[in-house]
Amino acid sequence: QVQLVESGGGLVQPGGSLSLSCAASGFTFSSYVMRWFRQAPGKERELVAAVSTPAVGGSTNYVDSVKGRFTISRDNAKKTLYLQMNSLKPEDTAVYYCNAHHPAAVRYDYWGWGTQVTVSS
Repeated sequence: QVQLVESGGGLVQPGGSLSLSCAASGFTFSSYVMRWFRQAPGKERELVAAVSTPAVGGSTNYVDSVKGRFTISRDNAKKTLYLQMNSLKPEDTAVYYCNAHHPAAVRYDYWGWGTQVTVSS
């Protein structure tokens, strides 16, 4: 059974850092594009960062608002996705979701339950 379990969220002051993790199981992790989304209260879910499969080089992409501050990475041996978040701002406050997306079979798209990140003084 497919599972994506996020961890690492919490409360942090502006300018601080947090590191999120997403432990995956039940599917071939290395075959999936892995992504972090976030959803703030009253807003639509937003794609924050993505990392491609190792077969195509593991390239990364970010939404403009987090470029230079967030780093997405994956450990295929550990089947774990990471998001390092630095210089956090209040507008980064949201529930952060891990997503696994198969690039050749769109029906294979899995979500975690999310982890809350709150940036506040």
